[in-house]
Amino acid sequence: MAVRLIDRLSDKQVEELTALYQKEWWSQRRKLDDVRRMLAGTDFVFAFEDADSKELVAFARVLTDTVYRAYLFDVIVKESQRGQGLGRAVVEAVVKHPTLATVEKLFLWCRPELVPFYEEFGFVIDSRPNLHIMVRARGEVS
Repeated sequence: MAVRLIDRLSDKQVEELTALYQKEWWSQRRKLDDVRRMLAGTDFVFAFEDADSKELVAFARVLTDTVYRAYLFDVIVKESQRGQGLGRAVVEAVVKHPTLATVEKLFLWCRPELVPFYEEFGFVIDSRPNLHIMVRARGEVS
């Protein structure tokens, strides 16, 4: 299958992305309207579509100030297309993007089994003892 890198999604592809999210443990609860709002607030979209059918087959997004920090989110490949190098291709597109290549630090979160994959692109585990990832989840604050 021939694929093409795109930087914005059609309405149909937004629906396909939402369907991809439904199949992953980390994004199962995402709804179409929220995904649309999320994309509107995203700085960079990296996606691969089937060159013929225009079907979405891989996706990632980046939030950034374009100077100091960038955050890579939602690297996802359609299950039937995994093992064909699309995950590598989408991450490579991110790290080689002219704007993002000059950002001081690019961050991501991943499960332990994915660490070796991301290390291939120069990511390292940041285990400084004086820093902690903190989160504030909507609806969980009293």
